[in-house]
Amino acid sequence: MESWKDLLNPDFYITNGGLWIVLFIIFAETGLFVGFFLPGDSLLFVSGIYATKIISESFGSTGSDFIDTTILASLIAIAAIVGNMIGYWFGYKSGPMLYERKDTWIFKKKYLFKAHDFFEDHGKVAVIMARFLPVVRTFAPIVAGIVKMDKGRFLVYNVIGGVLWSFSLVYAGHYLDKFFQVQFGIDLKRHLEWIIIIIVIITTAPVLIKLLAGGDKKKEIEGSN
Repeated sequence: MESWKDLLNPDFYITNGGLWIVLFIIFAETGLFVGFFLPGDSLLFVSGIYATKIISESFGSTGSDFIDTTILASLIAIAAIVGNMIGYWFGYKSGPMLYERKDTWIFKKKYLFKAHDFFEDHGKVAVIMARFLPVVRTFAPIVAGIVKMDKGRFLVYNVIGGVLWSFSLVYAGHYLDKFFQVQFGIDLKRHLEWIIIIIVIITTAPVLIKLLAGGDKKKEIEGSN
């Protein structure tokens, strides 16, 4: 590893670890506190570009690009689903301690009650869409467990979100690479840095906009008071 920046580079994991490190990264990013900084969306997209190579080196190619890519997307979906279940379990077990904890300037129990209401009203959107938001997807299952979201509902939305996330990004990486090569003679493998930057911008934009909007709203409320 040349520098710590390699930890944010999806190509680093694929080149040096192959399928198993990719699956571990996806599991860690969706199920462990420490995984929030790891590449998720970009890792899936780049994995899609290398799908046939990854599967061929791990199990041997099936001879079909579609089947190889589908196998990769399916394995990633399983890792993401299991990761979320671990995050949910952690939140579920630690929740009682948080509800009994006294309020501090950092922690306030009212936020747990608000989160509970949010997951009750928007559980489907919260769990599914969180998959496509960096950092948020790491903590969403933990919060769902803390607020005691119904296990059956969480499992269903977890599976739906995991499948949509993995298949959409892996397929996008694989078939966009082929499209650009056929139509424009451009090999996306030679432009991974730009691809990663673009994906990061697209996926983090909603979070940044939400934070900025929330900050402006808070200032307006404080100003009116």
